[in-house]
Amino acid sequence: MEREQLIELVPHYLAMLLLVFVVLAVVQAVAGEIGFWVEFAIVVAVVFAYRPIVQRLGIAPSVWE
Repeated sequence: MEREQLIELVPHYLAMLLLVFVVLAVVQAVAGEIGFWVEFAIVVAVVFAYRPIVQRLGIAPSVWE
């Protein structure tokens, strides 16, 4: 993978990480303390949903197309 492609991906991975923390914080604020496996399921759902959503919005990096 070329350096330009990696630079293009960095903002998306940072956004994904930030989105995971925000979603977990919101879920914990609404539902209270949740278990490890629920948190893990939320993280997996956000990570797997991010790419198709970004592609559908038309802001995906060229590497993902």
